[in-house]
Amino acid sequence: MIEVRDLTKLFGNKVAVDHLSFSVQPGRVTGFLGPNGAGKSTTMRLILGLDHANAGSATIDGKRYDQIPDPLRSVGALLEAKSVHTGRNARNHLLFLAQTQGLPARRVDEMLDFVGLTDVARKRAGSYSLGMSQRLGVAAALLGDPRVLLLDEPVNGLDPEGVLWIRNLMKHLAGQGKTVLVSSHLMNEMAVTADHLIVIGRGKLLADAATGEVIAHGSGRSVLVRTPDADKLTGLITGVGGTVVPGSNGGPAGDPDDKTPMLTVTGVPAARIGELAASASIVLHELTPQLATLEDAFLELTSDSLEFGHRDLTVPAPATDGSAR
Repeated sequence: MIEVRDLTKLFGNKVAVDHLSFSVQPGRVTGFLGPNGAGKSTTMRLILGLDHANAGSATIDGKRYDQIPDPLRSVGALLEAKSVHTGRNARNHLLFLAQTQGLPARRVDEMLDFVGLTDVARKRAGSYSLGMSQRLGVAAALLGDPRVLLLDEPVNGLDPEGVLWIRNLMKHLAGQGKTVLVSSHLMNEMAVTADHLIVIGRGKLLADAATGEVIAHGSGRSVLVRTPDADKLTGLITGVGGTVVPGSNGGPAGDPDDKTPMLTVTGVPAARIGELAASASIVLHELTPQLATLEDAFLELTSDSLEFGHRDLTVPAPATDGSAR
């Protein structure tokens, strides 16, 4: 188990982690989410003792990382895939790590085969692609068969087969009772991988709940409605507290001959919309609930916590008078 209690980290006057508290339970994959600059990587570094907290604590099975006598056998971590000596080959990199923990050389060869790097094991790590480096990082993290795993963006650079492999691997490890904490910016991947989510923004905790619960509490659920009496139905929906956004005309398959107005409704469930339409004898051509997504819930949760916001999608035009900007 990983326990973070009132953890605080400052870099000068900037608060990177702000009185953060959460726990990561064994037996499930816990996703660690947040926008850029939220403090995810800093928090992971604090857990691993790579940075020192200004206040609070971070423990693994009740101990600080520097108190664990056999760290690679207890904790596996992948924080930066490219943080390998570029002149050292993959086998020697893992062999060095194994020797520090009294692990046999055969364990190195087992892990190289497990992550699919046996054929390139004697190539210098500096020649590896990002995807190959990620696989080497996973091999290093699993080398000592640890009880706890921290993985920071482990699917970066992987092809679809590699992404599926990482997903199934994390689920398998959690199924063995291990503690798995994984950060990612890929919401669709986290939605199908993580059992539990911890969401932070500007170093503060925003959510700590089961993945399905986080998605369900988002207000991103909407209903697609097509009706020839759009104005009348809009009035009824807004009258009960719903929000209506008009869309382009056209049928579900984009039939250019179908001019039925389309509406996107939030705040009112599909069944209630159908009841409102029936009560006013309004014909509906379509009434389709749209599934809520983790991306919707995440954007809603972190909307006030963006360090690098995007104001619009208009790319500034270059100066035309020859002046420098």
